[in-house]
Amino acid sequence: MPHPVIYLQATAPAKPAVGAPCNGCGVCCAWQPCPLGVLVTGRRHGMCAALRWDGDAGLYRCAMVQAPEQAWPALPRWLRPALRRLARRWIAAGAGCDCDAEATRA
Repeated sequence: MPHPVIYLQATAPAKPAVGAPCNGCGVCCAWQPCPLGVLVTGRRHGMCAALRWDGDAGLYRCAMVQAPEQAWPALPRWLRPALRRLARRWIAAGAGCDCDAEATRA
């Protein structure tokens, strides 16, 4: 089976080692969506539709954490804070990298 190819910004940080702090490289979300990404976007394979490039910070962010209305426009305003908390938990924000994909730059 061929290795999947993902395309990320050239200036994105390199993927950290598993267990190291997240640096916003975007590899995990570009490789496959998390359970929340599947639920919200319906996409089960490939890049998560909630993945956003933050050019000012030079890293990738999850729209479900930063601005859930971008990825889920029908979401009621009063549910946004709860969804942000849920998203942080589901993507293990602050818990370290849990993506075991091997990433190389071409």
